[in-house]
Amino acid sequence: MGDTGRRSTAVSPRQEPIEMPRLALYALAVCLLAVAAAVVSFTQGSWLGIVWVLLAGLSSNMCWYYLKRGKTDAYQKR
Repeated sequence: MGDTGRRSTAVSPRQEPIEMPRLALYALAVCLLAVAAAVVSFTQGSWLGIVWVLLAGLSSNMCWYYLKRGKTDAYQKR
């Protein structure tokens, strides 16, 4: 019928999965622990949970940054 403008989703047979950088894993662990601490803090009625929410947001952004940087580094090495 014609070109729909979509990209092909076919994966090259030589394409290997990119492993997650270690710093991204550490940031993800900190994010999950901060979310858990925020939930516990808020359920106990403490406003200290706000600090945990801010830390979770910061570590989440760090996780995304290191993940994207790892992907671009792996792509440039090919």
